[in-house]
Amino acid sequence: MKTPAGRPPLRPAAATPRHGLARVLSKLGVCSRSQAESAIRDGRVMVNGRVERNPERPSDAAREKILLDGQPIAAAVKRYIAINKPRGIVVSAADERGRDTIYALLGEAGLPWIGPVGRLDKASEGLLLLSNDTVWAAGITDPAGQLEKTYHVQVAGLPDAATLAAMTTGIVDGGEPLAARRATLLRHGDRNAWLEVVLDEGRNRHIRRLLDALGYQTLRLLRVSIGPLALGTLAKGAWRELSADEVAALRQP
Repeated sequence: MKTPAGRPPLRPAAATPRHGLARVLSKLGVCSRSQAESAIRDGRVMVNGRVERNPERPSDAAREKILLDGQPIAAAVKRYIAINKPRGIVVSAADERGRDTIYALLGEAGLPWIGPVGRLDKASEGLLLLSNDTVWAAGITDPAGQLEKTYHVQVAGLPDAATLAAMTTGIVDGGEPLAARRATLLRHGDRNAWLEVVLDEGRNRHIRRLLDALGYQTLRLLRVSIGPLALGTLAKGAWRELSADEVAALRQP
């Protein structure tokens, strides 16, 4: 194709990225991916005036009119929450057994939908993040990012140096490799000890399974930091919003 002298040839404009409809709703921060999939299959989502029941249907929120329960979809204001999860609280939107969930701690704060960034099991406590910024959250939970999480763990018994070394060497449990990046002794009494355990990935009940395989029962497990963000003096059961600097410090490239 000929172009006027001195001018570079025109290039076609880059196409707007299109994702599956469920992912579009999730990225906008209005609900989780699984909640979006359920809403779509239940016929609660309309695209350009038609009910859409396929969660994977390619969509573009900038070019299409999307309604959820009859209301136009718009990107929610991003919120970033740190909470000090008490022991016995379930990290779930609802519990089929009627147990208290993490959302009960948020009370009537008027927050938009926010989802947990990673998990702490019912018996564990400490720092938990919640956000409706699913891209930010995915970066934090991605094992490839190697964002360190630090835990203080009380165990029955007195682990020796060989045990601490074995924790970093790792074991295989149920076909899964389990290891700590670092494990150190914080303090001990006559019958139990407190360890500091650092992970750069988190599998289901990772620390408990690792210690159990080495012959030690976990009595308490408290997450004290995620990357550069420390639990600090945040009271048990209390929550606060992260500052812009804290959000940026946790954002993974």
